[in-house]
This record gives sequence, structure tokens and C-alpha cells, in this order.
Amino acid sequence: MDKICVIFVTCSGTEEAQKIGRHLVETRVAACVNVIPQVQSIYRWEGAVQDDTESLLICKTRKDRVEAFMREVQSIHSYDVPELVCVEADAVEEQYASWLMQETRVDDL
Repeated sequence: MDKICVIFVTCSGTEEAQKIGRHLVETRVAACVNVIPQVQSIYRWEGAVQDDTESLLICKTRKDRVEAFMREVQSIHSYDVPELVCVEADAVEEQYASWLMQETRVDDL
């Protein structure tokens, strides 16, 4: 079975997060996307420390769909440099993993 990944994506707000999340599931590059409406992000951008409120997506997909996932996000995201951080899961419950694999099958497109 292919590896399962969790990808974190920050968005400018809830509306953008919901739009991107729905798109990722509809295009089958993610099986499930959780939207956390409000997170505080502190980061350095263009030489200055920024402190912004953003929305966070927690996306579940399979490793062989990560490249397509990232392309999809980059094509519709409002940020010049969207946060796309992928972490491979060490352990995933068997039935959930099976469901995720089914929902991200390329041949169902």
C-alpha cells in the first residue's frame, strides 16, 4: 500500500480555505480536508516579522498524489508562496487507509 501523507496549507481566510479544500477533494488529490478557521501565524517575510490571522487546512492524501496536490494548490492559491508542508504518516488505521486510497484513485477521474 502506498504511503499516506498529511499536508498542511495556510490560507488567507476561511472562504479561501473552504474553496481550496473543496477543490482538492473534488479533484481527488485529497481524500479529506479539515479547515481550521483561525490560526495565528508569525513568520518572516521580505525582511520583516509578520503576525497574521490565517486559516489552516489539514489534508490527507497518498504519497503518489502529493505532486499533483501541490500543483493544484499552487494554481488556485492567493499567496505568491503558499505554505505546503507534507508529513508522511508512520501509522494509519487500516480501514481509514483503505478508504483514503479508494478516494484518491486516479482512475476514478
